[in-house]
Amino acid sequence: MAPHRVLGGLKVMRVLELVTPFKWQHFFPETTAADWAPHRHWLEPDALDPDTDQLQFPMQSYVVRTSHHTILIDSCVGNDKDRPTRPHWHLKTDATYLNALALHGIAPEAIDFVMCTHLHSDHVGWNTRLENGRWVPTFANARYVFSKKELEAWRDVGHEKFSRTPFEDSVLPVLEAGRAELVADDYALDDEVWLSPTPGHTPGHVSISLASNGASAVMCGDLMHSPVQCAHPEWTAWPDWDAEQAKETRRAFLERYCETETLVCTAHFPLPSAGYIVRAGDAFRIQTDEPVW
Repeated sequence: MAPHRVLGGLKVMRVLELVTPFKWQHFFPETTAADWAPHRHWLEPDALDPDTDQLQFPMQSYVVRTSHHTILIDSCVGNDKDRPTRPHWHLKTDATYLNALALHGIAPEAIDFVMCTHLHSDHVGWNTRLENGRWVPTFANARYVFSKKELEAWRDVGHEKFSRTPFEDSVLPVLEAGRAELVADDYALDDEVWLSPTPGHTPGHVSISLASNGASAVMCGDLMHSPVQCAHPEWTAWPDWDAEQAKETRRAFLERYCETETLVCTAHFPLPSAGYIVRAGDAFRIQTDEPVW
């Protein structure tokens, strides 16, 4: 059986698709080499490759099994997607992601809900698959839960930093198939799974909270991309839609979960990708002493 975590009556599984390198100079454009120097000893080699001097971002989902549902949170990059600015993602055709699901004993048709923290391309890619030249929902029996605010932002205007192609190949086909649920940013699926608004990275970005039998976790999506942002919540990532709001949301999130027993599950931190927020001087760090998934 593939590694997983048990939170009360919930089973939480991590599903890795691939690791993508990014230049820190591009991803955090307001930072300098001097800013990074004090952190290299703890970021290297997993979060920052010393040989290439590039950040290492896993592209990963989480699957949550409750007593009632099997829920996929964020669907990574996907296959056959036209992403010319991302060579590691562009038109790839490997079986890694579906095989990783299978290692957990999960077939696509077993997913009851797909919940996306936001609608960037690396969080919606496996929403759809290419079948006879058409994009169709990968998880044919699932309801896809999208923030209404997030969806409207992309449908109406998008953003100058991003292509609308991911919306058109990974979100719109789900809407057209009648598989989408458009919800408020504080929507609750039930008393074990609910959304909380965490805007800034995108207008309708949400975090997804889990609770069962006194145990709790939160999937924070792209509220943070790198563990260095625990030490520097003010560091802005270039994809942030509203940089100032993203900073405020990130610090509020870290304050909210600091010194609590809520497991914070990240989208792009290296293994073990989840841990507990603790205070470190005037800032924070993520304590990852739990066993690896």
